[in-house]
Amino acid sequence: MATLRVTRAVNLLHRQFSGLNLGPIQRMSHLHTTRAIGTVFRIDRPAQFVSLNNLRDNKGSRKTKKRVGRGHGSGHGKTCGRGQKGQKSRSGNSKPGPGFEGGQTPLMRVFPKRGFKNAHARDLQPLNLDKIQHWINTGRLDASKPITLKSIYDANLVKFKDGVSLLGRGSGYLQVPITIEVTRASKEAIRRVEELGGRVVCVYHNKLALRALLKPEKFAILPKSAMPMTAKMRRMYEDKERRGFLAEGIKEEYVPVSFNFERRVNEAV
Repeated sequence: MATLRVTRAVNLLHRQFSGLNLGPIQRMSHLHTTRAIGTVFRIDRPAQFVSLNNLRDNKGSRKTKKRVGRGHGSGHGKTCGRGQKGQKSRSGNSKPGPGFEGGQTPLMRVFPKRGFKNAHARDLQPLNLDKIQHWINTGRLDASKPITLKSIYDANLVKFKDGVSLLGRGSGYLQVPITIEVTRASKEAIRRVEELGGRVVCVYHNKLALRALLKPEKFAILPKSAMPMTAKMRRMYEDKERRGFLAEGIKEEYVPVSFNFERRVNEAV
């Protein structure tokens, strides 16, 4: 009974694998086994197994490169399949770029240029006093501590890239004395904050110093903050009316929290 089951299983395997076309890599060799109850059966197995020295790509997966200019007998000689004359037969100009008008002066060159774009301009985002008071009322800002760009960034008060400009819209809503460090401040905002007994200080941050201030966890050693580079910017931060942090009478009384005067190790990391 057991021998009959083995015979049936072998015959079933033979019928399943006999119709397969395994290709030249797996050519089949018929190995005859010994007799079993008067029946001769065979087991098919590949004569050559897949290895590193006989690996091949699938047929059609790699296309032969088109060889042009090899004689007219190839069908791609002389003009190389481009035809005769015309723009598309020229090298490097079959697909002109945007704005090309066939050789005539394009529209972008007809009219002269006007103005320029300042490469050193800073995109300062406005921040008004009424919004600061609303954030203090909702508990998102702590008025007892100096409000810096880091506090504004963490509270999601305003999204900025280069800095924040403090403006005086809604100055009547501000009722709490605050100490705030921003990039720039208007006269109305300075007047209202100081009227309540607070302080406004304008602090300069370049891109590296601003990144170290907003994301200190990315720095093992916090870099020293750079001073204003241009003479115009330095005059602005040395102006007492604009409440610059380098102005006489301000730099002796108040040390900005958001400005690193020395390079130091980040102890929070």
